[in-house]
Amino acid sequence: MTIHTVEVPEDNVVFGQTTSAFAGFGYSAAVRAHGLLFIAGTIGRRADGTIPDTIEEQTEIAIRKIEEILRLENLDLSALVDVTSYHVDIRRHLPGFIEAKQRLVTAPYPTWTIIGVSGLASPGLLVEIRATAAYPDASR
Repeated sequence: MTIHTVEVPEDNVVFGQTTSAFAGFGYSAAVRAHGLLFIAGTIGRRADGTIPDTIEEQTEIAIRKIEEILRLENLDLSALVDVTSYHVDIRRHLPGFIEAKQRLVTAPYPTWTIIGVSGLASPGLLVEIRATAAYPDASR
């Protein structure tokens, strides 16, 4: 079995200074194995490290980061097969999340599980999204 770690370059425009979190917390942005790409939980922190106040902006940033990881592997959002998102104050923020998600994620839709949580890694974070994508050529 071949396992490949996806590295986000330090000078990546989408991730910016947030790439330091991978080494700092000891995890990979994504790992390719058995024809699947497992993408770590992704948050809506801007490239400069700041956290937006709105669920819409945080959702868009998190999805754009997932999109960037997919791009690094020559994939796009249509390769997503399974997504789980974690939400602080889910009842309050779900409408804004859904609005941003519907603008960015189009058919064919992946499976998607939405879970309410009491908090995330940093104060101010409202959503974290983890995803799995499939490569069109399963031999990868």
